[in-house]
Amino acid sequence: MSSQLHSVLAPDSIAVIGASSDPTKRGHQAIKQLLADGFDGPIYPINPKAPEILGLRAYPSVTEVEGPVDLALICTPARTLPGVLADCGAKDVKGAVVLAAGFSETGAAGKALEEETLAQARAHGIRLIGPNTNGVFNLHHRMNLVGVRDAETGNVGIVSQSGNMMLALVTEAQRRRQLGFSTFIGVGNQLDVRFHEYLEYFGEDENTAVPVLYVEGFKNGRQFLDVARDVTVHKPVIVYKSGRTEAGQASASSHTGSLAGSFNLTRDLLRQAGVTVVEQSDKILSVAEGLSLLPPAEGDRVAILADSGGHGTITTDALMESGLRLAEISDETRAALTEILPAQASLANPVDVAGGTDDNPAVFADCTRILLEDPSVDLLMISGMFGGYAVRFAETLGKAEIETSARIGELVRKYGKPVVVQSLYATHKPEPLRVLREAGVPLFIWPENAVCCAAECVRYGAARRRLKDHPPVVAGRARAKAAAIIERVRVEGRGALFEHEAKNLLAVYGVGVPKGVLIQDDADIIAAEIFGDRPLAMKIVSQDILHKSDAGGVKLNVRGADSIRAARSDILANAGAYDSEARIEGVLCTPMAEAGVEIIIGVIQDPIFGPVMMFGLGGIFVEVLKDVAFRAIPMSRADTHEMLDQIASRKILEGVRGPPPVETDAIVDLMMAVAELAQAHPEIAEIDLNPVIARADGLDVADARMILSERTE
Repeated sequence: MSSQLHSVLAPDSIAVIGASSDPTKRGHQAIKQLLADGFDGPIYPINPKAPEILGLRAYPSVTEVEGPVDLALICTPARTLPGVLADCGAKDVKGAVVLAAGFSETGAAGKALEEETLAQARAHGIRLIGPNTNGVFNLHHRMNLVGVRDAETGNVGIVSQSGNMMLALVTEAQRRRQLGFSTFIGVGNQLDVRFHEYLEYFGEDENTAVPVLYVEGFKNGRQFLDVARDVTVHKPVIVYKSGRTEAGQASASSHTGSLAGSFNLTRDLLRQAGVTVVEQSDKILSVAEGLSLLPPAEGDRVAILADSGGHGTITTDALMESGLRLAEISDETRAALTEILPAQASLANPVDVAGGTDDNPAVFADCTRILLEDPSVDLLMISGMFGGYAVRFAETLGKAEIETSARIGELVRKYGKPVVVQSLYATHKPEPLRVLREAGVPLFIWPENAVCCAAECVRYGAARRRLKDHPPVVAGRARAKAAAIIERVRVEGRGALFEHEAKNLLAVYGVGVPKGVLIQDDADIIAAEIFGDRPLAMKIVSQDILHKSDAGGVKLNVRGADSIRAARSDILANAGAYDSEARIEGVLCTPMAEAGVEIIIGVIQDPIFGPVMMFGLGGIFVEVLKDVAFRAIPMSRADTHEMLDQIASRKILEGVRGPPPVETDAIVDLMMAVAELAQAHPEIAEIDLNPVIARADGLDVADARMILSERTE
């Protein structure tokens, strides 16, 4: 296994540094828990004053332990850490769990102590979990260094920046009594080991089917995305990201930059990497349970089998709101259902059995078989009170329900399609539902939770197929002509490219841009006449005026030499009034784009995730509605198509009330070219193409801005 954390999170031996005879101390509680759970390995209490603790020989220092030590649980104060780690290094300890707080969060002195602690760990090759962690557990390994009681062993792993979130999940699982855990890690301050390394461990851990991460903030976001892309092709990963209302980057100088830094950006990038992002904390376990049991759905077409019109309607509403589709079941399927259901049954989707199962629950299994056989059905939801017929009607139905559950389980295995059951008796845990759950079918009491599970099963299936079939396109080397343009801007001491320079840079990477003329004096106006009678756009060119419209530096629908002269004069006058000290390069004259749909394409160098592309509709959609999508670069063409589909206003691209649909392939080509440009030239801090005018016959880049990062040499 490639992860360095296996010997730390599944250790063969543990030293408890700061072991204590005081039952209120963690150094006592941890040893007591290890002994009670039957940890299969030596436990070494480290205490310079006690000869033994809880019947185990104690050692004055970890260096005096005879056998090897994989993991040290350090229960001593923060100030002792550098010395303790030096001893651990001398003993060749692989990793340490550091409980103490009092580091960088306390100020300059704590920061210095933190740096010294990390230096000691790095010098000796010790991996640190924490500091300021509430501990770790590995229930399959019978190692519980948290002290949480009665947690069920299972296949869900947890990584959390909050100890209470872990407790909430464990407590909820105990209430449900149908979900257990493999390993928990409290990350604390992430001084050494980061989220992406924990995810790499869980990706390799055979006891973990679904890693769940509670994240407040990433320190190595790009590395996390890289690891997630590798892990999610073979097992689902769930992230709940808190801090969804934090403000964007106020210092950004472009539309793209001002909309970045948000939860929406993080969510989009995680989903691009195949991660399941849960946005309601009470849905975390529901989704984890479903994804740990179900095969990924091959599509988004859902059939509903209900024994109640109300539950069927509620489930249908939730499905539509989640973005899934009701399957169009075939005539053959309807005919087969007619043979076994009463005349009053509804054979449209949702299928309402209309009392056809009241005295014979086995009909549920017959309907399940018929619906799963239909090639138009990707996922089946059973909704109502299945499993509780013996409770509701007659105890004699119990045996039939149990046999029906076993048959449904066999059908799930046979057809390989996900089946999700919502039953109002789920919390009663009757025997038929226990049999169904053991067959790998997730159970929920409320339709919304069941639909949430189904929706994420569908999304995960789609993401896994995209990651397997459409790897990100990695750009080649920077092109010399483009590098020369950027270097000229640097030499002139500018932090931003002029519009015509930005468009020339796009042209180097294969983007068709309109021809432009930079008017610098009256003589150049004659050159502008080459455009004939075409309507022109004229814009101020100044390194000191980035927002040209705000300065009155834009004139549209300009025609002919006289109008060009007048427009140029007005633009220069407006620019002077806006900023009398602005350095004016000239006035750019370009043909106006034909009418179409305004879109925006941008790139920022995000401090956490690296280069990120944004796409959305322009105008009010970006200014007010902020209807945009984000993806990390490099990306695939499939990623760009998903961005187009994601925005709420996508129907405008498809044509509304007359205009024909825009050519989306042209938009995708432009986005891929911009992604290549951003990869090849990371010194470009921000790219803003706004607006791009998209039409049925192609597109025009009407305006382009590029901002360079500061030189670091």
